[in-house]
Amino acid sequence: MYIQFMKTTLNALAESNRLHIVELLRDGPLTVGEIAERLGLNQPQASKHLRVLNNAGLVEVQAMANRRIYKLRAEPFKEIDEWLKSYRHIWNERFDRLDEYLQDLQGKEVNHDD
Repeated sequence: MYIQFMKTTLNALAESNRLHIVELLRDGPLTVGEIAERLGLNQPQASKHLRVLNNAGLVEVQAMANRRIYKLRAEPFKEIDEWLKSYRHIWNERFDRLDEYLQDLQGKEVNHDD
């Protein structure tokens, strides 16, 4: 189940227009028309991308009269952060080893200059 969630989420975000929509929605809710205008898309294109994001659970929609207002859902992004956290310790260890190596090199250069 978790793998399917990540696959769906990352596939939804892999398309550049959808990633741009997510970036726009970081600043707050927007209507389909506002999203389409800011991205230079026609409204049916924007709606298609929003449908994919909605199906992936990344956004939610609220109907107000004849307008649809979209906003980001926090939960999927927390899940992505948790998933990435499992890899951060690997990178932190590698950066720590690189830092130690660079300090060793600098120490050798200082001793070599003497």
